[in-house]
Amino acid sequence: MKRNDDRLEPVLLLCAQALVWPGAALMRGDIPSASALLVAALVAGSVTGVLTLRRSRPVAALVVVAASCALGAGPLPAGATAVLGTAGVALALWAVATGRDTFTTLLCGTSLAVWQLLHGLTLHRLSDRDGVDLVLTALLYATTCGAGLLTRRARRTRQASEHLLRRAESERHRLPAVERRRMERELHDVSAHHLTAVVVTAGAALGLRETRPELGDKALRFAVETGHEVTRALGAVRAPAPSAADLPAPEERLLGLVAGFRRIGQPVDCETDPLPEGAVADAVYGIVREALTNGARYAPGAPTRVRCRYGDDRTDVVVTSGAPLPGTPAHGADLGGGRGQGILRSRAREAGGTLTTGPTADGGWEVRAVLPGRTAGPADRPGARGYRVAQVTAAAGLVLQPLLPVVAIRAEETPTGSSLSAGVLFALLAAGQAVALLWLRRAPRTAYGALAVLALLWPVAAAAGDYTGPVLLPPALSMLATCAALASDGPLRSGEGWSRSSPRPFGAPVGQSTQGRGELRERPRRLRGRPLTLPRTLTGAIAVHTAAVTAAVSDRGTGVPAWAVVVAALAGTVPGLSAAHRVGTLRGRRLQDARTARDGRLGALTGEAVRDAWAERRRIAGGLETTVLARTADMVAEAEAGRLEATAERAREALAAMRALLDAVRDDEERPALRPQPTLQALDLLARQCRATGREVDIRLTGRVPERLPAAVDLAAYHAAETVLATGGDRPTALELDAADGTLTITATGIPSAAHPAVRERLVARVEALDGTLTTGPADTVRLLLPLAPGDGEERER
Repeated sequence: MKRNDDRLEPVLLLCAQALVWPGAALMRGDIPSASALLVAALVAGSVTGVLTLRRSRPVAALVVVAASCALGAGPLPAGATAVLGTAGVALALWAVATGRDTFTTLLCGTSLAVWQLLHGLTLHRLSDRDGVDLVLTALLYATTCGAGLLTRRARRTRQASEHLLRRAESERHRLPAVERRRMERELHDVSAHHLTAVVVTAGAALGLRETRPELGDKALRFAVETGHEVTRALGAVRAPAPSAADLPAPEERLLGLVAGFRRIGQPVDCETDPLPEGAVADAVYGIVREALTNGARYAPGAPTRVRCRYGDDRTDVVVTSGAPLPGTPAHGADLGGGRGQGILRSRAREAGGTLTTGPTADGGWEVRAVLPGRTAGPADRPGARGYRVAQVTAAAGLVLQPLLPVVAIRAEETPTGSSLSAGVLFALLAAGQAVALLWLRRAPRTAYGALAVLALLWPVAAAAGDYTGPVLLPPALSMLATCAALASDGPLRSGEGWSRSSPRPFGAPVGQSTQGRGELRERPRRLRGRPLTLPRTLTGAIAVHTAAVTAAVSDRGTGVPAWAVVVAALAGTVPGLSAAHRVGTLRGRRLQDARTARDGRLGALTGEAVRDAWAERRRIAGGLETTVLARTADMVAEAEAGRLEATAERAREALAAMRALLDAVRDDEERPALRPQPTLQALDLLARQCRATGREVDIRLTGRVPERLPAAVDLAAYHAAETVLATGGDRPTALELDAADGTLTITATGIPSAAHPAVRERLVARVEALDGTLTTGPADTVRLLLPLAPGDGEERER
């Protein structure tokens, strides 16, 4: 969107100031002096010029505008800087609120109000005036800051939503390719590690069967064990990735890998530091496994060293294989498919590191990887802290500047009165209302209660300070804060700024307990921390401010009957408060509609990405079942029959089938016309897509979940999980699947929209067809109970 010209508003302010002064004076026949016109021109020129730079230098523009107007107010007559000193300063403050952070905005607004108050003290002495104009100026600044902060927050929310959708769109096209590469890499690792080990072991046993016949029996047993391990490993490639809690520690995995190579006769010396969970540990494991496999393939029996050093800045992984032993045949030298080096580099690159390979001086081979080291947590930045200190120091200096003439020049005693002026009391009440508004998002009940008490104190302050101005001005000022609260808590009612203690952001009826097929059961909870309901909030505000207006009018004295005063007060407060509440409701609905549209678009993109990636997985899994797994089963059968040569041949055939499948995976990258429906096996894809769009999702399957599920339950469970995760929100979400007493339980936590009627309706539709049950509670938790009834024969393997 094209931004408006920044020169328009300053020019309009300049024209308005010229109409007020000297325009009004000229119309009355008063011709200003040349010196006054010169000073006014200098002030107006500097203010107009700096306001055109308010977007790039908002704080500097605010300081220059306030200082110029203050300097010009002395020699110039009243009204000569009225427009520039109010609207101009407010425009600069608006630029600060929309362009800088909340701390800077509040610091500038507070400093400006206090500085103006102290400046008025040095010029006029507050005891000689009511000070209501200062209160009005402070309210103008507070309103400007609040409106600017809301505008900045809305703009950032809109930008974040647009960025999230763009990211989801890009990930929607990337996820199938990522899944294809993952399976390609995992298939290569299985073939390179397990099947190559069978070929090498069988070849060595065949070469030594005349001198060491016992090696043949060991090779056959190893082939059977490895064949079963290949079947399990290929099944893991097709199944959801296990959670981190199901895997051993990275150091244990690495040591277990080394121990496996030692069992097939490869001498390996390993030294490793403890590694953390994550991408670095996975990359280290994959790099070491590929390097050891290549060493066993091309230099069997040669000594190999593995070094892993995990430091603060970097992680060094070095795998050095010795030169091939003379007279030792390399039975697996012809098994390579040419992908190992590329996969090694891709592992290091995805972990944020680099990898180099090359021969050593003694004829061996070395693989060296440099990966990221310890990632320090976000420490406090001294620069940022020092910047805040500098901001506060500068603000304090500017605020105290008006007091310097009083301290340095005025030595005479100034008589002081014993009573406070109404202006001071009004300023204190306005400050209290501002603090209450700041707490509205965090503690709505407390904020509304404080606003009600402070509203009733405005007539008391007017009476105590002997206020003689317009009688309705103090109640009107007090009502402004309540109107601001009602207009701004619409997003709170729609869930935009819900407090952490709120149990149900979308407010399903509390206390209802319905049971039956597909119905929602909720546990009654206290309404602590939640905003008041619509009639109570608005009715209470109207009652409080009607009482404040009635008290103010009655204290001043009137001949009108009391009931007429109450009716007139109601007629004045009801329209204003109702309009403010209506504005808040409309804002809340608009934000809710925007979130609903965003979540719907995000859910559609996520669903498309998962279905494409699932189609890729099923296509590759189909090739596994008809080629590699069949050859592996033949290898196991030959080994169990005691035929060592046939076992080695079947292992080679399985490797050849794996290479052919990998070539087919790489060549055929077009999306299939018909995509199968995802099942629970696709939950890892769903979680990966959610993480790619910035939402942390953890999926856990307990050991009690059956390996086979009825097709209807499988599909319904996946779609229910998809619906739950598509409800939006940025909170971390955990999805746990468990089975007990013939029932599959899906528990999702961290779902703020779990009780929303639309979400509840979709989930009920999912579970109702299977005679299931949906429950919510405690807060942000939803449970789906699906009976594991016998299906129609369509079952799946996990």
